[in-house]
Order: sequence, then C-alpha cells, then structure tokens
Amino acid sequence: MGESRRQFLLGSALLGTAGAAALGVRGVSAAPLPAGPEEAHSGGAHAGGHGGGVSGPTFRKGAVVDHEANGFDPTEILRDFDYGRVSRLPDGRVLREWDIAAADVDVEIAPGVRYPAWTFNGRIPGPTLRCQEGDLLRVTFINASMHPHTMHFHSIHRAEMDGVPDIGPGVIPSGGSFTYEFDAQPFGVHLYHCHVGPLAEHIARGLYGTFIVDPPQPRPPADEMVMVMHGYNTTFDGEGNQLYAVNGIPFHYMHEPIRVRRNELVRIYLVNALEYDPINTFHVHGNFFDYYPTGTRLQPSEYTDTIMQAQGQRGICELRFPYTGRFMFHAHKTEFAELGWMGFFEVTE
Repeated sequence: MGESRRQFLLGSALLGTAGAAALGVRGVSAAPLPAGPEEAHSGGAHAGGHGGGVSGPTFRKGAVVDHEANGFDPTEILRDFDYGRVSRLPDGRVLREWDIAAADVDVEIAPGVRYPAWTFNGRIPGPTLRCQEGDLLRVTFINASMHPHTMHFHSIHRAEMDGVPDIGPGVIPSGGSFTYEFDAQPFGVHLYHCHVGPLAEHIARGLYGTFIVDPPQPRPPADEMVMVMHGYNTTFDGEGNQLYAVNGIPFHYMHEPIRVRRNELVRIYLVNALEYDPINTFHVHGNFFDYYPTGTRLQPSEYTDTIMQAQGQRGICELRFPYTGRFMFHAHKTEFAELGWMGFFEVTE
C-alpha cells in the first residue's frame, strides 16, 4: 500500500477528516483505535457507529451518497443498456446513433467526499452502448469539458476512427465535436475511453464505458448486467487509488444488494477500467461461473469462482445461484475490497 493511501485513510490527504469519518473503515487505519467495551465483546469489531466491523468495512452505517445530486445511480447503471437511435440504411443494415458529451462534474464518491470527475454523459462509468455485430455505428462526440478529449473504441475500425492524437480528427478540443463511424465488430464485450495524455489521468477521472456487440445468434436469455471495475486516485499523485468501486460508487452494492432469482441465468459483462494498479480481480461467494474472455467466443474458457483482469481486459461471467440468500462478491485483491470494491447478490425465489 502506498504512502498516499495510508495518508488518505488517516484523513490527512486531500479529503481531510470528512473523508475518513465518512468511510468508517476499520482495520486499515495506520493508527489502531483503542478497543472499547463493544469491541471487547465482538472480537475486535467496532460495533458502534462505524460500518462493517468484522462483517467487512463500508461507509459509516446509514451514510450513503446523494445519487440524485450525482445524476446517476449504480443500481440503475447495472442493467441500463443504451441501444441508440435505430434506423435502417438503404442496404437493409441497421444504423445505430448516439450522442455522447464529455463534461467536468463534481461527483460525491463517498458521503461528504467530492471528486472532480471527467465524465461521458455525466456519469461514471459512461453509458453502456449496445448493438449487434454488423450494425453501422455513429457516435457523435461533443466535448463540453474544459479539457481536450477523444473517444477510443476497442473494436476493429479504420485508423481515422481510432480516437487518438494526430490521426484522423485527432484530439477534440473543448467546444468541438466529431462523429466516429465504424462497423460493429467483433462481437463481445469491449471498453471505450478517452485517449488523450496524460492517458492514465484521463481514464481514471471517469472517461470510460462499456461497449457490447451481440453475436449474430443471440446468447441464451438471462438476467444481464454490466459491472465496470475502477478506482479513484483522490490524491492525484498517480500512485495507486484511495477508493475502489464497481459502477461509480464504492460499497454501493453493500447498501443495495443486486437482486437476482434462484436458478435464473445471470450474465455479467465485466470490464476492468482500473488505472494506477496493474490488475483487478472478481470473486463470487458460494458459487462458480463460466468465464468467456472478451466474449468473442461462445464457449467458456474456464469454470471458476475467481478471475483476474489486467487494465483494459474484460469478459463475460455466467452463473446460476442454486440457493437463496446473500452472497458476497468482491475483488480478491482484498485490499481493494476493503477500500470499496465489494457488494452482495440477494438471491430470492
């Protein structure tokens, strides 16, 4: 753990004491808290106002961020697929069009803690774009940020549509716009992000999202959801992150578990948009899942309960829960879990 991360947890970094108080993280503070009577009876868990204790860290109990003020809610992002404006071309192909705007937005990432984010359409992650292999895609990018940005899609496309500096339209300046046009290929789950330097900061500030290309023959019906793993380098030193999250807000799915049905097929489009840490992981309790790396093949590569993704990697997890109840999921880089990357599935009949 880097020094800056320790400083954050002690409340001496950018966020100050408000951040430390909001987190209520026990067991990761550099200075141990004195054990009181409640802790003595709970084996060291801080059973008072702090969150989690031996059950795991979270924000201080009852404290959540203001999703309405943020303009997005991770529970809604989970199953929010944007199919764009759909029409038919003269040759019969499907045309899908989107308007995506970059903007500078202050996001409350922990109760009382604000982060100067750069966003696509005002949310972290950006909208989940969805299409079918072979569609023609037009994405009109409007740069309403104070900074230069682009959109770069992990797909097969012409060089001038790559969204990198000095090729094609290059960098889109503040106030500018450009329409990226390309075919939807290959099928699978992909990442899009800004590709302007300093690249790590442009991505880490929030300029990323998921891009799903469905195969010609649809996958089996399922309860589908997208999970984008990422972090917040709140000290802006580029040395690790102080908070980790899925779909925008640390610990969100601890407060609002993901509700699924027993024995129903669950399909997770999993994307690693994490910067400043080389890998990320996903682990589910009480179950195993089929894993399809990048989703570009219809046969899984493994049956497991834990997978690892490097920066920019993604894949599809498919599973059914045979039992009802609450089942935790989290990064099995456990430090990430204790800094926000953890949640629950709530399985019901």
